[in-house]
Amino acid sequence: MIDRIALVLVIIGALCLGSMGLFGFNFLSMIFGGQTAVTTKIVYTLIGIAGLWSVTLLFRERHPVDDRID
Repeated sequence: MIDRIALVLVIIGALCLGSMGLFGFNFLSMIFGGQTAVTTKIVYTLIGIAGLWSVTLLFRERHPVDDRID
């Protein structure tokens, strides 16, 4: 569950950075009341934490799931 929440937040962060890079438009600060608003800072902090959490996904060992019905 935490992995999926982190993934959603990382995707939102990537879309925000992409819109800033391509169009110079920051939709998160527009939605949450400006670059210096407390809510914007909280959202950016959550996105940063989600990014750090997502780094752990690279180093986790995956076990194949056997979906066959015998």
